[in-house]
Amino acid sequence: MPYDTSDIRKGLKFMLDGAPYTVIEFQFVKPGKGAAFTRTRMKNLLSGAVLERNFRSGERLEEANVEVKSMQYLYGDADAFVFMDTSTYDQVSIPRETVGDAKDFMPENITVEVLFFDNRAVGVTLPNFIEQKIVETEPGFRGDTSTNTTKPAKISTGATIQVPLFIVEGDVVKIDTRTGDYLERVGRA
Repeated sequence: MPYDTSDIRKGLKFMLDGAPYTVIEFQFVKPGKGAAFTRTRMKNLLSGAVLERNFRSGERLEEANVEVKSMQYLYGDADAFVFMDTSTYDQVSIPRETVGDAKDFMPENITVEVLFFDNRAVGVTLPNFIEQKIVETEPGFRGDTSTNTTKPAKISTGATIQVPLFIVEGDVVKIDTRTGDYLERVGRA
């Protein structure tokens, strides 16, 4: 069933020029002169490229053949990551290029959303926040409380993030997976 421009909303997935896209932002515009249109920012689900385009009112958009599955990350090897469908227990191997930077914040057994296009995995979406243990960082100095001073720290997935000086090895911290930013300490060493 094709979509109409009135169906455009954030997260809508549709086909454009043979590729699947998702809407990031949209704005309905009714100029004083001329026809109304919807200004849209969209992301190509295959390449990750962001595109801006205006759709005239009444234009039709083809529905994308995409499916989102909740899957559990099992393990990674040299060129792929293995995920398991939590409802059917089927395992899927997804290339490292497809997973991209998400690998930095993907501990084993985490549940993620995997996007499939024509039965091919094209993207992995992590939960917005994860909690990870600090495995390596320089010790902070007692009394060094200058504001917004950070130091690098390695988390158990292997990624390096910036944390405040009071964080020590063994602490568990909450991280925003969209930005890689430290949010708070949730457990002490």
